[in-house]
Amino acid sequence: MWSYILKRLLLMIPTLFGIMAITFAVIQFVPGGPVEQMVSQLQGRNAGGEGPSAAGVGYRGRQGVDAERIAEIRTLYGFDKPASQRFAQTMGQFARFDLGRSFFHNKGVWQLIREKLPVSISLGMWTFFLTYLVSVPLGIAKAVRAGTRFDAATTFLVLLGYAIPSFVMGVLLMVAFAGGSWVQWFPLRGLTSMNWDQLSAMGKVMDYLWHIVLPITAMVLGSFAVISIMTKNSVLEEIHKQYVLTARAKGASERSVMWRHVFRNALIPIMTGFPAAFVGAFFSSSLLIETLFSLDGLGLLSYESVIRRDYPVVLGSLFFFTLIGLVTTLIRDLSYLWVDPRVKYD
Repeated sequence: MWSYILKRLLLMIPTLFGIMAITFAVIQFVPGGPVEQMVSQLQGRNAGGEGPSAAGVGYRGRQGVDAERIAEIRTLYGFDKPASQRFAQTMGQFARFDLGRSFFHNKGVWQLIREKLPVSISLGMWTFFLTYLVSVPLGIAKAVRAGTRFDAATTFLVLLGYAIPSFVMGVLLMVAFAGGSWVQWFPLRGLTSMNWDQLSAMGKVMDYLWHIVLPITAMVLGSFAVISIMTKNSVLEEIHKQYVLTARAKGASERSVMWRHVFRNALIPIMTGFPAAFVGAFFSSSLLIETLFSLDGLGLLSYESVIRRDYPVVLGSLFFFTLIGLVTTLIRDLSYLWVDPRVKYD
């Protein structure tokens, strides 16, 4: 067991190295890098450093600025060094968990992540708990009533929610309930109101919940289908196994059979997905929601960093997300031992 954990931990090192190496290599060929971004700002052009030329449309990211100034900018961002040296320096920093400093925010990457993390935690926490609190009981109810109108109706509803993208649902909710075409029951942006600091403790809680209703609803509606149908199929599979027939033959009540036998075994595949689903809810599928509802979280930070070619933030956030993903995968695999003692990693 411990040897397996040690092997998995050691395997994370080349995995991280490979991901960072591929990403670093790709961004070397992306046009409009940080130097061009800064030159464009000095020229008063758009952030991409592109503009029409006399002969048509072409890339002019460094025209109009003398070579000495460009050399200073390259030195400022470290681009005066070879790519291999910059990569070695970056990996050395990451090995010390130093994610570097943003080119454009004038802050450390860790500080930026800490500032944006509360928004992602808010979205992820509510999405995860509401998804499982609704989907697991719904899946069990669908299994018990398999083939009935309830099963068909709920399947249609959860698949409808799954088919509608979260950002489309967000737009519909804003139009309907945030002052669009119908009513204005909820705010359009942010997690708190302007007078947040002046509210009482209960007022702050209610204000936060008032702001979070629409974005969480948009994110969570599409999450019900997978978990509920997986729970239903898992319960149905267990119901028809021999040990359930034996328990019924011994005179056990249907309630006892369901909760003491079927329920425990049926939730094994669901429970082993908890760690990955818990972390994934924090860092995935939130970019468009954050943009739509003006929520300044990690998704929006990563997107803006890619657009602005803020490479320290791009690589630092990728390192952070990848490390969390690898640790979560290990926890998921180890959780099989907790829910099913028959599993061995020898």
